[in-house]
Amino acid sequence: MIRDGPLGVLMSAGYVLINVEPGSESSVCDAAASLDCVTDSNLLFGDYDIIVKVEGDDMGDIARNVVESIRSIPGVVNTKTLACAEM
Repeated sequence: MIRDGPLGVLMSAGYVLINVEPGSESSVCDAAASLDCVTDSNLLFGDYDIIVKVEGDDMGDIARNVVESIRSIPGVVNTKTLACAEM
């Protein structure tokens, strides 16, 4: 999905499903929420522990943020990125 950013700039969006080490759910969710690229975060029940919405200039920017920022948070075990359709 491409939407207008804060200054009218087009931005891409996606969601990241995150698995974490047991007991680290809240700290990982808080750490992810503090990242500039994350616009929303929630704890989950089920196969994944956390979902975050990420935005960036393009999907490459989102991928870099997932690899460099989200996956480096202590306690993150696995991520799955869902790219919003750009139609």
